Amino acid sequence: MAVPGIFLFFVVLFLISIATSCCCSSLNSLTPYWNSSFKEQITGLANDPNTVNWMKRIRREIHENPELAFEEFATSAVIRRELDRLGVGYRWPVAGTGVVASIGSGSKPFVALRADMDALPIQEMVEWEHKSKVDGKMHACGHDAHVAMLLGAAKILQEMRDELQGTVVLIFQPAEERGVGAKAMIQEGVLENVESIFGIHTVHGYPTGTVAARPGEFLAGCGGFRAKVSGKGGHAAIPQHSIDPILAVSTSVISLQNIVSREIDPLDSQVVSVAMIHGGTAFNIIPDAATIAGTFRAFSKKSFYALRERIEEVIKAQAAVHRCSAEIDFSGMEQPTIPPTVNDKYIYEHVRQVSMQIVGKENTKTSPSYMGSEDFAFYLDKVPGSFLLVGMRNERTGSVYPPHSPYFNIDEDVLPVGAAIHAAFAHSYLSNSTKNSHCP
Repeated sequence: MAVPGIFLFFVVLFLISIATSCCCSSLNSLTPYWNSSFKEQITGLANDPNTVNWMKRIRREIHENPELAFEEFATSAVIRRELDRLGVGYRWPVAGTGVVASIGSGSKPFVALRADMDALPIQEMVEWEHKSKVDGKMHACGHDAHVAMLLGAAKILQEMRDELQGTVVLIFQPAEERGVGAKAMIQEGVLENVESIFGIHTVHGYPTGTVAARPGEFLAGCGGFRAKVSGKGGHAAIPQHSIDPILAVSTSVISLQNIVSREIDPLDSQVVSVAMIHGGTAFNIIPDAATIAGTFRAFSKKSFYALRERIEEVIKAQAAVHRCSAEIDFSGMEQPTIPPTVNDKYIYEHVRQVSMQIVGKENTKTSPSYMGSEDFAFYLDKVPGSFLLVGMRNERTGSVYPPHSPYFNIDEDVLPVGAAIHAAFAHSYLSNSTKNSHCP
């Protein structure tokens, strides 16, 4: 009888181990924790006519008063006013004009949602009731809508705060258009204790009610360079007494094109473009120096930084061949270096599942990679997260123009979509994180 008893004991242990494994496997799966009441509550709050009209009013107020990078004082005041009315606590100023709010228990786990809030130096050409009131400035990239959607999410989450199993951090960030705002916010500690981060951007490439992203490499890293090539000036009629920097920069431009065309795997998309050449002040005088400047882009961090190194090597080598010297600057404020935007595959899948619940499986797309850049990448360098494109193309409302166009316009029906996805991601992430922490 002893042998069957021992056998039964081990069978029971085996079954317990399978049950535990299945439980934790399920909890650690890529599917967010859902229930129908949770989904209905979030979508109901997001699409409530009062909430929708409130988000529209906020977006239009911000649109009428656009502010450039690190000048978003009035925009910040609008955000703080609405957070005060919602009863949401916040920290301000952060990185000059930024606002960081929090909703929930105040304890771990922490998940972050981000919206950028700066405008562009563009004259608005759209004729409508809420056209920019500031000459030469316009919200031509949807940041006014991003702020309104994140405030919409704040309203939803504040109403559900007793259900949150952790803390949601709301990041209202300045200076995205200059590529330096996220970095400044990080330096002031906005990611302290944050496990994961999520951000969205409106796009005209997908119709309203459609969203898109991809795992891994999503948006290209972007860098700029400026090279000063120095020689020895003199009269163009006696070039043998000069060291010609014009010739050196000319061959540098040609040689830089060979990097992508002859040194890079064609399947590893990269770009090097020289967009500025400056040298000389007279047709018959060889100058002492000449300058070139341009941009470079790549999708992987390895390729991006290798490309940067190769640009420097080529320019210095071409300068040396022509007896010149070269100084190269990659850190100019006109074009700061922004790393590639790389979505964490697990957070991406969580976002995809959330999006399917909000807009439907048929409206949740896999996006191609884009050569555009986003300083959201700086957050993803620090914590896992994901970036999502939210479609707002609508011919009826004129929402068909690309970002940075003076005719750029937003289909405001996108506002409840963005607010709901923000809130659903945060709520479900905290629920999953808390449940996973209970597994051995």
